[in-house]
Amino acid sequence: MELELRHLRTVRAIADTGSLTKAAAALGLAQPALSAQLRRIEKALGGPLFDRDHTGARPTPLGELVLERARVVLPAVSELQEEAVRFANARGAMERFRLGGTHGPLLGGLVDRLAEAHPAALVSTYTSWSVAELAAQLFDGRLDFALIGACGESSPPIADRLTWQVVGIDPVFVMLPESHPLAGEPELELSALADECWTDVPGEGCFADCFVAACARAGFSPASVYETDTASVVHLVQVGRAVGLCRATFPPTPGVVTRPITGSPLSWRHLLGWHPRSAASAAAGAVSGHTRAAYAEAVERSDSCTRWLAAHPRFGATP
Repeated sequence: MELELRHLRTVRAIADTGSLTKAAAALGLAQPALSAQLRRIEKALGGPLFDRDHTGARPTPLGELVLERARVVLPAVSELQEEAVRFANARGAMERFRLGGTHGPLLGGLVDRLAEAHPAALVSTYTSWSVAELAAQLFDGRLDFALIGACGESSPPIADRLTWQVVGIDPVFVMLPESHPLAGEPELELSALADECWTDVPGEGCFADCFVAACARAGFSPASVYETDTASVVHLVQVGRAVGLCRATFPPTPGVVTRPITGSPLSWRHLLGWHPRSAASAAAGAVSGHTRAAYAEAVERSDSCTRWLAAHPRFGATP
């Protein structure tokens, strides 16, 4: 019998569970079938791999040798499979740009600039509230680039395997209806909004916890928070049902004013991500430049944001 990867997985399962019974259950096999398979593996490798008694199964010195090699071989084969999928999905790269985004302000601008710079390329988009989903699609080669946001200094997903570049840092502003008594103030203390209901868009990460913590530091707990889509957030603010949270680059909207929060207790980082070993990575510099230009355009559309960023240099576009 020739040794196969499934045999190494069997040996590892027995070692991990410490029992043929538990390993059989984990592998979806009947125990007699697993015992027979182990005997064949041991015969192929020249000796017993486990000492077995009523307390379980423990690796023999030969078993330890096989397990040591299996712990190297199995992850290497899994990585090879992942790389092959990414390579296959990236064939013909840069004849197309597959972009992902989290409903932020930059995706439309990036699409526009790429379509203009590469008129023969197919530009496609995929949006999701889930940054983990977008990161997984980058890792698997189903997306070339992704635009996401991260709260404060929190790490983006799969940061050890993907490349994430900070495009810009926005303070989080408050959205008020034009009729709100505080709408004329240039800047708002968070505590001045202690009695309000709040609304924002959903998302992953620590933003909800950071917002509650900022409110606690300001001396209150938010009465309620409506998480909904962007159009509904705007509607709830326009009709005075709630005040909203938004990025400083939120575009001018009828019936709504945006104001900075004193001390900038909340911030949002715009990130562009790609897989460093994908074919698309060769275009990362150009795509990054287009993304930064899209961010600059988003800032320019808001006079209040432009003025505020000029006075707070630690925010805005990053070098």
